[in-house]
Amino acid sequence: MEADMFTNQKAEDAVDVESFQGEKRKLIQPTSLKDPRLEQLKQTLIEWINRVLKPEHIVVQSLEEDLFDGLVLHHLLDKLADVHLAVEEIALTSTAQTRKLKVIMEELDKRLGLEDGSQIKWSVKLIHNKDLLATIHLLVAMVRCFEPELELPPNVKIEVVHVQVSKSGIRSDVQVEVLTEDNKAGNDSISNTEREDPIEQLLKLEAHKVNTVKKAILHFVNQNMSTMGVQVSDMDKQFSDGVILLLLIGQLEGFFIPLSNFNLTPVNHSEMLHNVTLALDLLNDTGLQISNINPQDIVSQDVATTLKVLYTLFKKHKGK
Repeated sequence: MEADMFTNQKAEDAVDVESFQGEKRKLIQPTSLKDPRLEQLKQTLIEWINRVLKPEHIVVQSLEEDLFDGLVLHHLLDKLADVHLAVEEIALTSTAQTRKLKVIMEELDKRLGLEDGSQIKWSVKLIHNKDLLATIHLLVAMVRCFEPELELPPNVKIEVVHVQVSKSGIRSDVQVEVLTEDNKAGNDSISNTEREDPIEQLLKLEAHKVNTVKKAILHFVNQNMSTMGVQVSDMDKQFSDGVILLLLIGQLEGFFIPLSNFNLTPVNHSEMLHNVTLALDLLNDTGLQISNINPQDIVSQDVATTLKVLYTLFKKHKGK
């Protein structure tokens, strides 16, 4: 394919050949940049970021222009995985931004289970250079890991030009790159997945991914219970008597539960069961229907059941 394929690009998209001589790069075809499916994916990712970071008063308008310095990724990692990195809040120089991104990306790759680098489609250099393709790949991977229930536009594919520049000239070829999979592939498997509870799907993942979600939920709980002086460290045990669950529901839903309606200091199984049953009834009354929940399972410190209830609250109230 001839090098003059790039002449139709706008001036700001022009390829500086000398700047990456000897390197291999991937560039989105100008025609693909106008693909409505790509625009929809970009908008979905922007809305997701803004929802997650709403409490931080951070607003993203452009994936290329607003993520390259590490500020947004830093706050996303903090909110989604409850990870607090020792990096400067605002990096002004290119060197400081690259240094900050390196710390963030190393932690992100670990959380995404991609430490070996074999499946990584982004890098510090690409993100800092405002590479749209790498930025989208990273954000899609973050959504799949930290908020798998979020529906991204399916089957988004774009044409990508693979370019290699050498002293002898430019070698290039066009390939199709997948940004999101086709959700309709395999009707039986999809229908089975839809019937399967998100928490049951989560518990089938690697241990570090399960722990990441549990930490995010615990962080959410402690943020909302801090005004009451309550600190939760053991999700299964501390929710088994129903007390913290009831206080959390009242705090999130904005109503007071009279102390006479439940046992503030339950001393036996019957009192614990009463508290948990009341909590589930209140959730149903507020419209949060949770199927296949047995109050006894929470009292018995069943991990999946407790996670399912807390995840429902987390999903409704996070970012508010």
